[in-house]
Amino acid sequence: MSAEPVAIVLLSGGLDSATTLAIARAAGYATVALSFRYGQRHAIELDAARAIADAFGVREHKIAELDLRTFGGSALTDDIEVPKDRPLDAAEVPVTYVPARNTIFLAHALALAEVRDARDIFIGVNAVDFSGYPDCRPEYIAAFERMAALATRAGVKGNPVRIHTPLIELRKTEIIRRGLELGVDYGLTRSCYDPDADGHACGHCDSCQIRLAAFAELGRTDPAPYS
Repeated sequence: MSAEPVAIVLLSGGLDSATTLAIARAAGYATVALSFRYGQRHAIELDAARAIADAFGVREHKIAELDLRTFGGSALTDDIEVPKDRPLDAAEVPVTYVPARNTIFLAHALALAEVRDARDIFIGVNAVDFSGYPDCRPEYIAAFERMAALATRAGVKGNPVRIHTPLIELRKTEIIRRGLELGVDYGLTRSCYDPDADGHACGHCDSCQIRLAAFAELGRTDPAPYS
């Protein structure tokens, strides 16, 4: 048996979650990756998650099945157009926000943590470069952690789960730089909200714009494929 502590890492297949996995591994955790087939527009991100999990030799990679299309309300799960080439300083919550997604994902991670006797959950939320998502804020994560301490057997026994957010205050350039230091192959990652049938990124959605701008600022070419 490994002496490493076990951590659950939420792995979407994107740039941020891949970097978060690398950080967890570098910190000495035996990692269990958790991804979701949740009714999103495309499955290419799950292919990316599998490739990333394999590259980092995770102990286990679980893909949970749930269908957030039941609720809709997002350009990622409903018949709503993905915004393209829009200003990224818009104040409103964008239509790519999936209602309660991080709460749902963290709840599943919490259940898996209890079963795997893990005391740590890593999630790659970021509240700096662009988000607009209410469930990426530090105060939200702190509130979920308090709830988890009340709602789990481990918590009431005095061993509450910790929610790690190593990227939450980093700019995208800082995230990429840290990932490169840890050996992340960003060519494996997929971040686009609206890729084509072959999995090529559109280059125009919010996620693509942020990612391309960060690589350009670092003087690098994004290794992910674009249409």
